[in-house]
Amino acid sequence: MSRICVYSGSSLGASPEYAAVAAAFGIACARRDLTIVYGGGSVGLMGALADAALAAGGQVIGVIPRAMIAEERAHTSLTELIPVETMHERKQRMAQLADAFVALPGGIGTLEEVIEVFTWLQLGLHLKPVGLLNARGFYDLLLQFLAHVRDEQFLSSKHHSMLAVSTDAEALLDRLTSTMHVHVPKPVSHAITSAA
Repeated sequence: MSRICVYSGSSLGASPEYAAVAAAFGIACARRDLTIVYGGGSVGLMGALADAALAAGGQVIGVIPRAMIAEERAHTSLTELIPVETMHERKQRMAQLADAFVALPGGIGTLEEVIEVFTWLQLGLHLKPVGLLNARGFYDLLLQFLAHVRDEQFLSSKHHSMLAVSTDAEALLDRLTSTMHVHVPKPVSHAITSAA
């Protein structure tokens, strides 16, 4: 694993701890010589992540739609900034560049992005590890929901267990770097029809 895609909020959130966690994750990646691939912004947790990684000597690649460069205040000091035309192209490019995916706290965009790559893992479209950095229990409710989805048999236990979760950056990176997924076919249940 040499490049890790990180999804995170373009806001700082309600607690200063979120920015501290984003910075710590950036530093941890830099220390391990892991290049960060992210959304290219200079604000919110995105900015805290990138600034900390760069200050620690890390490499950071940003991918951002041209229309959002002014709105999200694109980071001007990155190792590389890749402008794209659409959000779909942004997500595709980030996924192509990365060997693993992590979501820090963030909004519905962050949630949408990490659920999408987790879905792709379930479908075998990639075999790259996917994780959540559960700072301050931010993802507790999502984890409860995913357990509910598993218990209701809409997500297999094997696929459920593929999502790496930790409250600690180093522990999460340890799990991601040691994970090698194999394709587990998604079970398909056929409808039960009753006799007329």
